[in-house]
Amino acid sequence: MGTGEEVAEIERLEKSLLEENERDDEAVLYAASFREMEDSFVNWQTMEWVLYSVLLILAWGIGILMLLYLPVRRFILRKDIRSRTLFLTPNAIVYKVTRPEPFPCFGVLKKEKHVLLHSVADIVVEQGYLQSFFGVYSLRIENVGVRRPPSDDVKIQGVTNPDAFRKAVMMHLSNMRNEILSRQVEDAPQLMMSPSKPFKPDSAPYGELLLLQKLEEVGSSVKRIQTLFEEQQSQTTESIR
Repeated sequence: MGTGEEVAEIERLEKSLLEENERDDEAVLYAASFREMEDSFVNWQTMEWVLYSVLLILAWGIGILMLLYLPVRRFILRKDIRSRTLFLTPNAIVYKVTRPEPFPCFGVLKKEKHVLLHSVADIVVEQGYLQSFFGVYSLRIENVGVRRPPSDDVKIQGVTNPDAFRKAVMMHLSNMRNEILSRQVEDAPQLMMSPSKPFKPDSAPYGELLLLQKLEEVGSSVKRIQTLFEEQQSQTTESIR
């Protein structure tokens, strides 16, 4: 679980990324779709609502009001899923939705979430028991543990082809990491030939070089110990003779 400073830093980066994407909206690598799942999503949510209503009728009778509210609920669900957009940019996963308030006369609620790719650990495709009857899937974006608590994982329901979106994100994330690794390998000879630049243990580009340096030191120590041991053995043999 990350500290408060780490979470604040990620939020600051997400805010700056939001401003950058507003200036550069065309940089979309992959866009998911929700339209094809509209009826299935609404029917699934309706079934859940009816089941909860029946249970509450048996308990306190509140379920009757929930059943009367069902047409409004279905209207809100359709507006919700029709407004959803989910796409991948070079730096983040962006999710936008505009849904009416529980009572539509009070206006709409806008939500926009940017998840930095560097903080993404995995994209999990989930499907519950009731969802399987309607063919609805959920996407859960897992965050890297040292940066975000697990409760901050983003969950998105009703994506038409979640496996394709997951594949696109993981492939782009893998390419980003390979580029960073290749740059570190290219910079390694220059760093080793410039002694004026000290190693920084807390800096990511110098981490592997520091490890190599430590391994070389350990190897040298082992060789010195082995030499001393051989000298002692030879002296012992000469004294016996």
